[in-house]
Amino acid sequence: MTDRPQAAPAGTPGTKTLRRDAAENRERLLRAAWEVFAELGPEAGVEEIARRAGVGMGTLYRRFPTKEALVQALNDALMEEILASARRTLAEGPIGGGLEAYLWYTGKVMSAHHGCLSRLWHRNLPGWDPRREELWTMVRQLLERAQDSGAVRADLTLTDVYLCVLALRGLIDEVATAAPEAWRRFLEVQLAGWRPASDARQLAYRPADDTLVERGAGQGAERHSRRS
Repeated sequence: MTDRPQAAPAGTPGTKTLRRDAAENRERLLRAAWEVFAELGPEAGVEEIARRAGVGMGTLYRRFPTKEALVQALNDALMEEILASARRTLAEGPIGGGLEAYLWYTGKVMSAHHGCLSRLWHRNLPGWDPRREELWTMVRQLLERAQDSGAVRADLTLTDVYLCVLALRGLIDEVATAAPEAWRRFLEVQLAGWRPASDARQLAYRPADDTLVERGAGQGAERHSRRS
């Protein structure tokens, strides 16, 4: 016996039900994938994902022909959620406070979907996902607004923000199980350091230029792994 449903002729009763079932199966598989990756890491097998979703392997492979297709779907969902937050914050957020609001929301999203953030991060490198350019264009605007309002230091750069997100992602993936709230303390301290100092002292170290944001920080590590 197979769990493959019989295709209903177009326009017959039950066609919409099958479509709804397919959508529900897809959502169950995505939820199970986040759960499994959070517990077992990104190398976890799809068999466990199907088991927790309560579907057969045939159903999983119809929705996601390969594990890479499943990971891509997770990446798309995560990116769309963060993009929607950035758009909303840019349009409606508090003047000067939008950058902090965006980072807090990003931290919450990543914390809720940890387990394979490092793997997903590489899918958002330049040239791989055009949505990345839109995202960082909006983050730049949020940064400029924060600087114009005096909410953050005038010498803060987009790369500083990028490295904060990169560090936040690594921290969440590393300690989410042992210390699920640790990222909040890290981000709070980071944001405190970004606010204007009363003595306006200069920072001791020069920032990296924004080409790091443009080309992606993960490419060097990926090249190294390919050589290994």
